[in-house]
Amino acid sequence: MGKRHKGRILAFQALFAWDAQHSLNSQYKLSKADEAGQSLEDLLDFSWVEKKMPAQQPDNGDEPANDNADFPRLLVTGTVENIKTVDTLIRRHLQNWDFSRLNCVDRALLRLSVYELLFKTAPPSVVIDEAIDISREYGTDDSYRFINGVLDGVKKTIQHESTEKPI
Repeated sequence: MGKRHKGRILAFQALFAWDAQHSLNSQYKLSKADEAGQSLEDLLDFSWVEKKMPAQQPDNGDEPANDNADFPRLLVTGTVENIKTVDTLIRRHLQNWDFSRLNCVDRALLRLSVYELLFKTAPPSVVIDEAIDISREYGTDDSYRFINGVLDGVKKTIQHESTEKPI
């Protein structure tokens, strides 16, 4: 499993936890702590991730435990900072489905992937393939089809809107 794939899984899990802590109607603020006292910053330290056993860790002493956490941090903070834009784009592509009825796994994965499509962190085909892979592992039996359909529509909209803008 590649570093970016692992990073996307971490970002997805952090967004899932963040979403579970906030209602859909709350204001999304990076510094706002929830009722349990855990804020987004607490999730971004990824302390909840199972670490390697001490014997398996490199013995260089100065390397931080979360040295590969920059990519998932970028994805999570970028998604949360742009949550209104991301959610609006998702809503536009839900056919016969209400946003509030999305299960938390699909919602977190769609948010992460739409952010990546909007801000071009990877080619669209890679973003969609990664989302499908993660949805097969964490979602329902039909999640991957649903995720694929929504993200394909989002991708086409983004491509269409970017070609319409004058240079």
